[in-house]
Parts: sequence; structure tokens; C-alpha cells
Amino acid sequence: MTADGREGLWDFALHLYAAPDVADACLVLQDESGVDVPVLLFSAWLAKRHSVTLTEGELARIDGLVGDWRNEVVKPLRAIRRRLKNGPYPAPTKETEGLRNGVKGAELNSEKVELAVLEIEGEALIATGPGSGDAGENLLRVLRYFRGSEPDARASEALAVVERALATLRP
Repeated sequence: MTADGREGLWDFALHLYAAPDVADACLVLQDESGVDVPVLLFSAWLAKRHSVTLTEGELARIDGLVGDWRNEVVKPLRAIRRRLKNGPYPAPTKETEGLRNGVKGAELNSEKVELAVLEIEGEALIATGPGSGDAGENLLRVLRYFRGSEPDARASEALAVVERALATLRP
């Protein structure tokens, strides 16, 4: 919660990500369409909690703020965590699983840092006043931005999973 009692981005992201099938949908969007999941969750938070719709220009500007962090910190941690799941030797072992879990924690913390930056930027957008707040429009715009094209059937279905979960969250 924020100081004024509103749900902050981190708490919102945890609730949405924990909804049925959302984690798997986000991984599909991340792995197959290059979507930055924190930016996706941020766009959902803006629309659902604050009636803010992102323009393409705002999305590009915001991505520019977190892109280096994502590429130089988050993605390398994710790659190490994933690599430790099946190797290199001596992984995977009981001993290397502890290391993998530590890297997983660092990866999660790096995404939390990204979400904190996004929340600050979101506060500025919220201050400009509400818009239409169309979550579906925000999500689709994020997908198109990162994918660089229209979504395929698998990405569209993953996005629909996130939208359905958003509809079940309190306003």
C-alpha cells in the first residue's frame, strides 16, 4: 500500500501474477514475444487501478528508462537461473540448487527494483488525470511494442488470460 492507502504496483503485481494461469501466460509473452513482464504488469496497474491508458510514446519513454536495467541485470540473472536448472556441471545438484534459489531471489529483487522505477513514472501519469483506463488496450499496446508486430494466436490467448484475471480483481 502507498502512503495514501492505495495499492502500490508491487502488491498489485503480486496479486495479478498469482491469479490462476497468469504466471504461465506471462512466461509465454516473455519467452515467445519478448514482453517485459514488469512493464506489462505496470500497464495493467495503470488501467485497472488508476484509469490511465498508455500512449505509444509514453510506453517507449518508460521502456527507455528501464531497458538497460532489464537487459544488463534482470535478463542475465534470469539466464543464469535457467541455466542452473540443468547444468553446467556440477549442476543440477542439491548444492547448486541453493545457488539457483539465491539467483532466483536476486532476479525477483531486480524485477522489484524495476517495478519501483515504473511506479514512480506511473505516479506522474496518474497525476495528469484519468483517461479511459482500458486495460485490454494497454496490454495489447505493450505486446505489440515488444513483439514488433501483431500478436499470434498463442500470444493473444496469453494476453486474454491476463485480461480475464484482471477482470476478477477488485477495482
